[in-house]
Amino acid sequence: MHIHRRHFLSSSIALALGATLPGVLFAQSAAAPHERLPRPMPKEGAGKIAVLEFFSYGCNHCNDFHPIIVKWAARQPAHVAFRRIPVAWNAPWASLARFYYALEISGELAKLDSKVFNALHQQRQKLYTDKAILDWYASQGGNREKFGEIMKSFSVTSKVNQGEKLRESAQVDSVPCVVVDGAYKMQGASYEELLDNTDRLIAQIREQNKK
Repeated sequence: MHIHRRHFLSSSIALALGATLPGVLFAQSAAAPHERLPRPMPKEGAGKIAVLEFFSYGCNHCNDFHPIIVKWAARQPAHVAFRRIPVAWNAPWASLARFYYALEISGELAKLDSKVFNALHQQRQKLYTDKAILDWYASQGGNREKFGEIMKSFSVTSKVNQGEKLRESAQVDSVPCVVVDGAYKMQGASYEELLDNTDRLIAQIREQNKK
C-alpha cells in the first residue's frame, strides 16, 4: 500500500481536484519481512538503532499510515531513534517537504502535523504551493511572514537536500517506506504487520549488538 514515484504526480493532481484515490491492496502475505539494501546507509548514531519513515503529506497511503506509526513510535525504547523524512520528488511534494521542516524548526510540528494530513485528505485543500501552504498556516493563527521566511531558509533547504540524499541512498521509490538500521526496507501484508516485523528486527539487531 504505497504510492510509487512514477505515480505520485498524478495522485497529487487527483487529490488537488478532490478525487478519491483507490487504495492499493497489500499482498496476501509479504514475501519476506524485509529487503536488505545492497549498500547499507551510514549509521545515524552510536548505540542507537535508526528507524526512518520516508513519507509525504501528499500521499494518501502515508495519511492512512500516519496515526499507526505515530502510536508505534511513541512506545519505542531509548535505543530506537525514529525520524521522518519527507520526500521531494517534484514541485508539489517539495513544497510539502519544506512545510514539514519549517514546522519542525518552528516547534509547531506536534501541533499541526495531523492537521496538515487532514487538510489535504479530508478537507481536500490544495496545499501544493508555498502560497497555498502559507494561506493555510495563517488560517491556523500563525505568522505568515515569519513562517514564509523559515520555509525559504537555508536550514530548510539543507534539510530537504539531505533528505533526498538519504532517500536515494536507501533506494526509496515508493512511500510510505520504513528503513531500519540503514540496511533494511521493511515489508508486510498490512501496516500493522510491517511494524510487527520492524519490532522483531529491532530486537534481533539489539541482541546482535550486545554480543
